[in-house]
Amino acid sequence: MTATKRAVVIGGGIGGLTAAAALHLRGLRVTVLERAPSLRPIGAAISLSPNALRALDVIGLGDEIRDLAAWQGDGGLRTPGGRWLSRSNAEAAAARFGGPLVLLHRATLIDHLTARLPGGAVRTAADALLADPGDRDRPARVRTPEGELEADLVVAADGIHSAVRATLFPDHPGPVYSGFTTWRVVIPVPGADFASHETWGRGRIWGTHPLKDGRVYAYAAAVTPAGGHAADERAELLHRYGDWHHPVPAVLAAARPEDVLRHDVHHIAEPLPAYHRGRVALVGDAAHAMPPTLGQGGNQAIEDAIVLAHHHDDLSAYTAVRLPRTTAVARQAVKVARLNLMTNRAGVVVRDAALAALSKAGPALFLRSFDGIADWRPPQPPYASRQTQVGER
Repeated sequence: MTATKRAVVIGGGIGGLTAAAALHLRGLRVTVLERAPSLRPIGAAISLSPNALRALDVIGLGDEIRDLAAWQGDGGLRTPGGRWLSRSNAEAAAARFGGPLVLLHRATLIDHLTARLPGGAVRTAADALLADPGDRDRPARVRTPEGELEADLVVAADGIHSAVRATLFPDHPGPVYSGFTTWRVVIPVPGADFASHETWGRGRIWGTHPLKDGRVYAYAAAVTPAGGHAADERAELLHRYGDWHHPVPAVLAAARPEDVLRHDVHHIAEPLPAYHRGRVALVGDAAHAMPPTLGQGGNQAIEDAIVLAHHHDDLSAYTAVRLPRTTAVARQAVKVARLNLMTNRAGVVVRDAALAALSKAGPALFLRSFDGIADWRPPQPPYASRQTQVGER
């Protein structure tokens, strides 16, 4: 009788939990090790595009998440004064990519993913260290305070500052500062009535979007030196964005200082040589951290997880499929960051005029930026895309 294979997942975020759920469905015995005391993520939302929703279909979760879609009617891109540069709507997006865009709180997605795992699979407050990546003839070993675990597969989902990545690829330079910082809030905004939008200024952006639960998700980004922090981040946002169009002032009026999260943005500029070594595979930010300008960080982690489960017996095939795609998406995210956070005043005028002209001539830039990304399909049923069969054995 063949022994059940064991997978150890280091990191209980979206990528790690998706991988755990997908591997569990493949019949592996899964253990998730999360160093935090709970799986509750820092309060922010995540946007899931049709590519990630199709990936979640593979583990039976896609429709549950689609039901959380809140974007209805118009949306698009604006100037700080409120002028629309480019408009789109939920129906056009769904028609173009075969499904909706869904914005939901990260905690909601974490809860749905955890529900796909057997009891006892997740261990919190569990520091983990890769002791041995293993090879064809021996298992990998993961060291924890309670002792070592042997695994047929280790999934490194330990984030942008991945210790596992540094162990596997010690000569890689790691992440670099992307040149801007971000703020995020998820709060109720009484009486707020607005169309979902992102606003581009000079070296600054703002986005405001409704959630299905009635709260508002707002985010901002600004070009600024790394490491900066304000004593009161709400006051900092008010200084930078307080005179922007509705509903920005209303969101800032409803927010408390403790509601505002601020983080510098980093990304992996030099692609890794592979997403695996020995019996260890990297997923999500540990493999290909990217700026959030396409909203694809979590989406690509979900894709990684589903493809990894498909190729769990052949990690070279996983690398062959995922490295080219995620490298291309990450590079596009960097390009978009340079465009929407442009600081040159004359360049901003030209940019805005070009965006308005392009929008009149065809699909909104918002939709065009997802071409080749949102139409991805997973390599296993129910979609089984030929595009992701590269490297199959």
